[in-house]
Amino acid sequence: MARYGFIRGKLDIKLLVLYIMERIAAPIDFVTLTDLALCDEGVDYFEFAESVAELVASEHLCLEENYYTITEKGRQDGAACESSLSYSVKRRCNGNLSKVNSMLRRNAQVRAEVLPRTDGTLTTRLTLDDENGNLMTIELLCVNEEQSRRLSEGFKAKPERVYNEVLNALLDSGDIETLEHTDEL
Repeated sequence: MARYGFIRGKLDIKLLVLYIMERIAAPIDFVTLTDLALCDEGVDYFEFAESVAELVASEHLCLEENYYTITEKGRQDGAACESSLSYSVKRRCNGNLSKVNSMLRRNAQVRAEVLPRTDGTLTTRLTLDDENGNLMTIELLCVNEEQSRRLSEGFKAKPERVYNEVLNALLDSGDIETLEHTDEL
């Protein structure tokens, strides 16, 4: 069957995978790697799956807990051969990487974890970081897993809003002054 695109075989696929893995912001699963690699019509899924397995076997990639990372060997070999990839493949790949990297960075900066307590309740820890470190960590008591799940989902959906609302509540002195003047009367 005739192939279209710039990727012509397993070696090209391996170079593409190393190119992607060198530029990804965090470890990724097979599905995400597949989505990124299918940026050229010449990539055959079955050859791609074999290529990834061979890169793990040759220690160019590391697979831990279903997430892939690039090894030093993979970085060196990928850098030596990256000029073999066509400009159009790199351009499409970089566009896709930009979107995925933004999502991975956000997920790394917005976290929620559930911690069991001795009394059977739960603590939901909500954490918001930026590139310089922690901005806010809030721990909330939850009576059940459903409440904890809803708090986690709400925080992950709107962490900036939660952060701003907390700041506004803590910095708003108008209501406190009004109450203090009322008590004086």
